[in-house]
Amino acid sequence: MVQLSNLVTVTPTTSAQTITHYNLFRSISVQGAAAPGVSSGQALAAMEETAAEVLPPGMGYEWTGTALEEIESGGQAPLIFGLGLVLVFLALAAQYESFIDPTIIMLTVPLAILGALSGVFVRGIPNDVYCQIALVMLIGLASKNAILIVEYANQLREQGLTITQAAIEAAQERLRPILMTAISSLVGFFPLAIASGAGASSRQSLGTALVGGFLIATFLSLFIVPILYIVIKQLADRLSPPKKKRMMKTPLPQTEVGSR
Repeated sequence: MVQLSNLVTVTPTTSAQTITHYNLFRSISVQGAAAPGVSSGQALAAMEETAAEVLPPGMGYEWTGTALEEIESGGQAPLIFGLGLVLVFLALAAQYESFIDPTIIMLTVPLAILGALSGVFVRGIPNDVYCQIALVMLIGLASKNAILIVEYANQLREQGLTITQAAIEAAQERLRPILMTAISSLVGFFPLAIASGAGASSRQSLGTALVGGFLIATFLSLFIVPILYIVIKQLADRLSPPKKKRMMKTPLPQTEVGSR
């Protein structure tokens, strides 16, 4: 048996309980949150400027977690929104077997975007990722009201009504279902806009954009969709007049009468 003091020398020291590493370098974790009324992108830019001024030579920084995901996906929002528009347009084109009706319907989407951005601006909420999710959702929500009017107007035209008569009649007949759907949807979205507690900022951003966008799109689409339907349908008929249906005369069945 050999005593430990004959082999090593024990010296008491004080150090960190754990030493973290990131990409094989010693690192420390710094967490922060954006101030009220400041977007996450502005907060990230402010931290980068502070790190460039404060950090000594030989030290750097790397983003991790949600900050890294936000930076990597920051430039994809216009692409995702554009793909959403294309997907809805192609689905409507396949349903109607035409590009004219989907064009009328998709022209109502800017109304929802205007309402969403107006609501977010009035409340002072930044245009964060939750607001962008709401914009993508509004593509389908805003198109729904226009689909009801355009579909019924097409049915009225098949019954012999003119373009103007069909558009006005469709807007009047579809007023009640559009308002019923809008009121029920807004009642469901409103608690998100006035949310409180943990994670309330994300719910407020999502709810405010949905309420503002769907509210503006619902009321403006009742007036704009019939006008778009009349203008675009008349222009389409001038460029390519509809073919008149020909009445095919079918011969009457012949019977032979004879005597046995």
